[in-house]
Amino acid sequence: MNAQLINNSRVGDLPFDEIKEGEITQFTGNKKDFINDDEIQSLIKKSWNADTQEVRDIIQKSLSIKRLEPEETAALLNVKDNNLWEEMFYAAGEIKKRVYDNRIVTFAPLYLSNLCTNSCVYCSFRKENAQEKRRRLTGYEIRKETEAILSVGHKRIIVVYGDHPLSNIDYIADTIKTIYDTKAGTSRIRRINVNSAPMSVDDLKILKQTGIGTYQVFQETYHHRTYREVHPSGKKSNYQWRLYALHRAMEAGIDDVAIGALFGLYDWKFEVMGLLYHAIELERNFGVGPHTISFPRVKSAANTPLGENPAYNDKRVSDEDFKKLVAVIRLSVPYTGMILTAREPARLRKEALSLGITQMDASTRIGIGSYSENYNKQEMKRQQFLIGDTRSLEELIGELAGAGYITSFCTAGYRCGRTGKCIMDMLSGGKERWFCKINAVLTYREWLDDFAGNETKMLGEKVIKKEISEIKESVPALYPKFIEYFERIKNGERDLFI
Repeated sequence: MNAQLINNSRVGDLPFDEIKEGEITQFTGNKKDFINDDEIQSLIKKSWNADTQEVRDIIQKSLSIKRLEPEETAALLNVKDNNLWEEMFYAAGEIKKRVYDNRIVTFAPLYLSNLCTNSCVYCSFRKENAQEKRRRLTGYEIRKETEAILSVGHKRIIVVYGDHPLSNIDYIADTIKTIYDTKAGTSRIRRINVNSAPMSVDDLKILKQTGIGTYQVFQETYHHRTYREVHPSGKKSNYQWRLYALHRAMEAGIDDVAIGALFGLYDWKFEVMGLLYHAIELERNFGVGPHTISFPRVKSAANTPLGENPAYNDKRVSDEDFKKLVAVIRLSVPYTGMILTAREPARLRKEALSLGITQMDASTRIGIGSYSENYNKQEMKRQQFLIGDTRSLEELIGELAGAGYITSFCTAGYRCGRTGKCIMDMLSGGKERWFCKINAVLTYREWLDDFAGNETKMLGEKVIKKEISEIKESVPALYPKFIEYFERIKNGERDLFI
């Protein structure tokens, strides 16, 4: 991989790969896609007057770990009673405990390129932004970034690429191999998730062979007219090519896929419904829904039309509405993981944590080359948007431990074949939580011994003591093996899992 510093005037000059219409129509049959704007709007309007008992019945369905229907989710979205919202908030946290226990998975995002041929009005990577410093990391630079991420204890990352011919599948496959091959002492990245532009089935088959975890494509907004407005040109302007990206991934053999919407582009209630319809569509076609759902809010980004357009102000999502949408997503799709990103400030991340969150990033830097290079006032010229939570991984782990959460670095499910429908069945049945708890403790032991300061380690030891007691009581058949592995890790072995 040669260094790529691209003159801004050439960013959009190269043609993007051809969109294969047949890989859309094979799912649509030349008909409309599965997002019916009028139907969603109608359901939201019809559900204004759901009575208290109806809402409580819906909550009970969620607590039985059953995915909700659109009519039921629309009813939750329109709740007016604050006391009912408190019941929904409590239920969201309870569902998370039943499915995922009290663990929080942590990861780091790694941006490898900001070259892009699209014109998204909310993104500073858009091709028209002449002030953006364009860059594609080389193999050497990627190793330095990976080493920096490993130095704080991360074991899981998500790699992010701009939509550009120079970030094609060959580059993506090379970068993933480079990351997996990089070590810092005894540490290495154990699982790479991918956020990239939608690909063809052939390219996705190549991606599958690289050994990735989850493939993530966000629709950004499910509302057709708004989608056209905020994506005026480039390959991303094709709504259906993006909408069916995860169908193609499933067909290519990638059975862990992730959906998301960028809240603040259109009405937040509509977007929650769009995410639900997407989950239902994946279930119907492939027997398994999304592995994770993300719900980032639009944030300030350098030289973007959206940030300067007052017409979008009424679409902005308040902190209170944000917490509501998080809870409704958890109730609507109770089996899925939910990612709360560092876009949000630390205060709000703390407040929303109890509403069903399963994953959070930490020590987050989203500029190209920002982990291994100086992080300074010029950073806005290197990153996609402003992040709200700049705390270190250790700071986050300390806060989580103080609140009784265990931080998990586990990637065992991918390597034991607990992916796709297998893990969804285990999650829905309440079985996976115990494997997750065991492997969370093992990886937590590793991190505390290798990276924690004294104060964080003291907090962590309290969490571990409680977790071991629960494992002994609840899964006695696995306890002897767990204790064997736990002691071996204390004595210096690494990467043991059940």
